[in-house]
Amino acid sequence: MRILGIDPGYAILGWGVLDMEGNRFKVVAYDSILTDKDTPMPARLQELYEGLSEIIEKYKPDTASIEELYFNNNAKTAIMVGEARGVAVLACANGGLEISEYTPLQIKQALVGYGRADKKQVQQMVKTILNLEKVPKPDDTADALAAAICHGHSSGGSGGKRELRIRKGI
Repeated sequence: MRILGIDPGYAILGWGVLDMEGNRFKVVAYDSILTDKDTPMPARLQELYEGLSEIIEKYKPDTASIEELYFNNNAKTAIMVGEARGVAVLACANGGLEISEYTPLQIKQALVGYGRADKKQVQQMVKTILNLEKVPKPDDTADALAAAICHGHSSGGSGGKRELRIRKGI
């Protein structure tokens, strides 16, 4: 199974593609899509959509794992991240991918075994599980890989995930 993990954001959208065979992961590629703060929001969303669409076309994942939104106080930021997340979901849906969504708590639980783990613990587990020399940077890229790993571990059962079965042309 080839999994595309996505950590949505409008300034930095992290992504990672992993192959899972049995219970082992193999890194295919990972990076971030960056948008310029001086670019109008509609153009930034278009860049995110086009970038993810190219990644889907190039790496041909079977499924996508997207982190659900979590925010504290800033509603404006939450709305903008929500727009970027919507664009990511649309790119995956248009690419014919099955989409699974996980909360940050579920991702931390899947990687560290503790839902309140800190960011450094999750990043260290990404590095260890994927046998990488260093933690992927920026943090959004490591978070995207964590989402992909979470889906790999959860795909055998429901794992508390919400799955959107969207097929191209429906």
